[in-house]
Formats: sequence, C-alpha cells, structure tokens
Amino acid sequence: MGIGDTVSERMHLAVELGGAGRHPGAWRLPGSDAAGLFTAEHHLALVRTAARAGLDLVALTDSFVPPSDDPDALRGSLDAVAIAARVAPVVPGIGLVPTATVTHTEPFHLSKAIATLDFVSAGRAGWEPAVSRTQAEADLFGRKDAAGPDELWREASEAIDVVVRLWDSWEDDAEIRDEPTGRFVDREKLHYVDFSGEFFSVKGPSITPRSPQAHPPIVLRGDDPHAVAVAARWADIVRIAAPTVEAAGELRDQIRTAVADSGRDPDAVTVLLDVETLVGGDLAELDALAPAGADTAPRGLRHVGDAAGLATLLRGARHAADGFTLVPLALPSGLDRIVDEVLPALGDAWTPAPEGTLRERFGLTRPRNMYEGVR
Repeated sequence: MGIGDTVSERMHLAVELGGAGRHPGAWRLPGSDAAGLFTAEHHLALVRTAARAGLDLVALTDSFVPPSDDPDALRGSLDAVAIAARVAPVVPGIGLVPTATVTHTEPFHLSKAIATLDFVSAGRAGWEPAVSRTQAEADLFGRKDAAGPDELWREASEAIDVVVRLWDSWEDDAEIRDEPTGRFVDREKLHYVDFSGEFFSVKGPSITPRSPQAHPPIVLRGDDPHAVAVAARWADIVRIAAPTVEAAGELRDQIRTAVADSGRDPDAVTVLLDVETLVGGDLAELDALAPAGADTAPRGLRHVGDAAGLATLLRGARHAADGFTLVPLALPSGLDRIVDEVLPALGDAWTPAPEGTLRERFGLTRPRNMYEGVR
C-alpha cells in the first residue's frame, strides 16, 4: 500500500441495485420480479433488505443509454434520484447514492435534486456523477454531439464544482423565519456563485437551502484513467473495479497518490472495490438467458460460489480497499443471499454501519461554507 498505508478500521459495505441485477439475463430468471421492476414496491423491498442488514449505502444505477433493440433485452429504467427520493422517507438507516449523469444535465438542477434528497432522507444522501459517452445518448437531447473522454471529464469536474458552490450559496442560518417582520430569509446570507467556466456560466444562488450534510458525499469511479483527476479533486468515496485483488491494491495506491497530489488528505477518501456476486446461483443458466451477443464478462472481481467463499474473498482483500461494493448479478435473490448468508459468514470481520448521516458513516465532518463571512 502507499501514502500512509492506511485502511479504514471498519470494513465498509455497500450494494449496487439496478434493474434485475447486473447480468443481462437476470430479468428472465424465475423469481426475478420482472413484472415489478418499474414499481415503487420493488425498490422499497430491495432497500429495506439492505437497510435491515446494516449496510453503509445502496448505489442506485442510472444512465441515459437508450434501450436495446434486442427483444430479449431488459427495456427501460427509472430515474435513480426519483427512486431514492421515494425510498428515503420510509426506509431509514441506510445511505442512498443515486447515479445522476452530468453530461446532458444542468448543474443547477442536479444541485437542487441532490440537496432535496438530503432533506427528505435526513442526511443520508450521496451522489455518483457519471458521464454520457455515446452519440445515441446525445441524440436524446439534441443539443450537442458526443464528446471524447477528456472533454467529458473536464465538463464533469466543472459541473461538480458548480453543484458544490450552489450547495454553499445558502449559509446554514440563512433562514430566519421572522413572522413579525415577514422575513423568511436573511438575504445577506445568500450568495451569488458567479461561476464562469469552459462549459457553464451560473450566477446562483440556489433556491434550495443548505441541506443537513451541506455536501452530500460525492462518489466517483477511480478505475477510468480519464476520471482519476476528477476523483482526486472531488470524491469522498471512490469506486474501483479490478481483475484481481493485487490489481485493486495497486489502483488504490494510485488513487491515494492522486488525492495527495491534489492537496487533499488521502485518509479522508474511502476506496470501495466492486465485487460481482452470484451466491448459490448457476452462472451457466444466467448466461443462457442473456440476449444473443450480450456482454456477460466480468467487469472486475467476480465471485460465483457459496457465501463462505465470498466472505473469505472479502476478508483476504482488506489490504486492497477500505470496503466493498457488492454487485449482485441477479436481484432480488442475490441481495437476499448477501444479507442472510454472506454477512453472517463474515463474523467479526464486519460490523453494521453506525447510525447517523452518510458523512458520519464515512468519518467525514460537515464542511465549512465557502461563502461564510463574505458580504
């Protein structure tokens, strides 16, 4: 390991939830709840299962990629931020981190949506920014053509910068709610962000007050070389995928070095390693159900086997990451087996997440407002 050789004392555990699972054939499995994929009840049930287990957070996937023309493919998806907002008031005790794409979305809208999620979840919101790479995605909006990865991630960094500034555009005590005078807001404590960059020009302020966490934790990929500099500058949590535990450890060292080079404390950034899971299932059956030509290859570490084997893998990979994002190939069965079989098999190697905000779960203090004292 590098840059202080520090690994988080408590093993952080998250789970990725999207559709019927990551495998393209999962929706055709018996018990997949394919009929309920576009209902609130489906998502509520999944997040309730993760919450009762004491996991740190659920990562809710999303993208602007249009549905496949293949009739055997899963068609359509719901908006991850909207799902999180539906779940938040009724499922306590777990972090909610939706993916929200920045490439074709205005940062003003993103800042408002994630801040609102932080309010309705009482401080359990996070945000995973993503980029849209394809012309098919660009055509859905019709405003610009697809760009290369360097430009996409420069734009992403700028969008995150604007969002954070808008989160800070209200000071914590800007709401005075003075009924006798009718003054709800102290306008001296609202700030124009006056941002002008390569991609955005935003005056501000936000129309949403500073949220419970002030800055909901930002989750970014660290396994895309074009995204590393953005993660080093902005991420509170970095997700990585790697083919081996050794490769994951090397990637974690690179990320920590990049964080330090950006002037930040690498110990304040948590690195989570993705592990695809199929506990007690039949991978050959899944592959046979996938649409013809679909990519069923692992995107990193993959465990196919029993719960004890996955627990052994996670314990043995502790030196390579601060925790793990478990990615079930099939849902809801894959999540049920993680909660009911894998977590007990971990024994004292894992403890449930503590109560509190998502920032508190990851040892992050509430940030000072960048505009405080500016008049």
